[in-house]
Amino acid sequence: MIRALLLGSALAGVLAFGALSVAQEEAEPAPDAVAISSEVAKADTANWRAVDADRLMVFETTRGRIIIEAFPEFAPLHVAQFSTIIRSGDYDGTSFHRVIENFMAQGGDVFALHGRDSGLPNIPAEFTFRRNPAELVFDMLGDPNKATEGYYKGLPIRTGSKWLAELNKDGRVESSIPHCQGVVSTARLGNDTNSANAQFFLLRAHSDWLDKEYTPWGRILAGQDAVQALKVGEPVVNPDILTRAYMVADMPEAEQIKAWVMRTDGPEFAATLEANAGAAVCDLPAVPTIIEG
Repeated sequence: MIRALLLGSALAGVLAFGALSVAQEEAEPAPDAVAISSEVAKADTANWRAVDADRLMVFETTRGRIIIEAFPEFAPLHVAQFSTIIRSGDYDGTSFHRVIENFMAQGGDVFALHGRDSGLPNIPAEFTFRRNPAELVFDMLGDPNKATEGYYKGLPIRTGSKWLAELNKDGRVESSIPHCQGVVSTARLGNDTNSANAQFFLLRAHSDWLDKEYTPWGRILAGQDAVQALKVGEPVVNPDILTRAYMVADMPEAEQIKAWVMRTDGPEFAATLEANAGAAVCDLPAVPTIIEG
C-alpha cells in the first residue's frame, strides 16, 4: 500500500495517512503542497534515499505503530543490543511504564514482564564520537566550515566546526546526536553511565539536558503521534503496551515496510540548510519521510 507525503517545502514535516502516523509535530504544509508518493521518491534518487531494511525497527503499540531508523555508525553497541532484544521477543508485551509530558516515554522493562533481565551485558556509554569531516560529511545549517548543527541522513547532529578539525592532531572533532523530539535514546541506572541495558526512551519534546549524558541511537520516522498519545504517569497506571517489536529485515520481503527519507545532501534540501544558517536543529521540523506498507 502506498502512503503519500504532502510536501510544501523541505521544512514540511512528515505526514502520513490511514494507519501510519506523524513522525514529528510538523509545520502546516503550504496551500499548494504537492503530493509525493513512494513511486516519485524511488525515481528521484537525488532528493530521496531508501532506508535499508536492516536499519528499520517497528514498535506496534496500543496507540499505533512507531517506525524507527537506527544509526549503528554512531552507537554500534547500543543498536546491536536493542536489535538482539527485539529479535528475542522479550519486548513483546512490555509497557511504557514512565511517560512524562513535554519530555519522554520510557519502555523496555523486560524484568517487570518476565521476572528476569535481558541476559545481555550492560552497554558502555556512546555519548559522543569523533569524526573526520573529510571522511564523514554532515549537512550543516549554514557555512559548512563554521556551522556546528545539521543533519546526517535526516538525523539531527551537533559537531565541532570543520575548521577546528584542521587544528586538532587527529583531524577530528567531537560530535553527538542531540535529544530532539523524535530521537530514540537509552535509559540507565542512576548515575552509572555504563549501566544501559534494555530500557529505551522516545523523546516527546526537545530535552537538551540529556545531551552527552545518555546515548541516542535512532530517530522516529513515523508514529510520533502515537508517542505523544501514550498514557502519562510516573509510573503509569494501566499503561500502554508495546505489543510487538520486530526488525523489518526479518519479515518476508513482500510484508516489509519501506521508507524513504528526504536527502539532506540533495539539491531540494539545500535551500533549507542555507535559509536556516545558525538555527538550532532541534527547533526545526523533522526531515520529511515517506512510508509504504
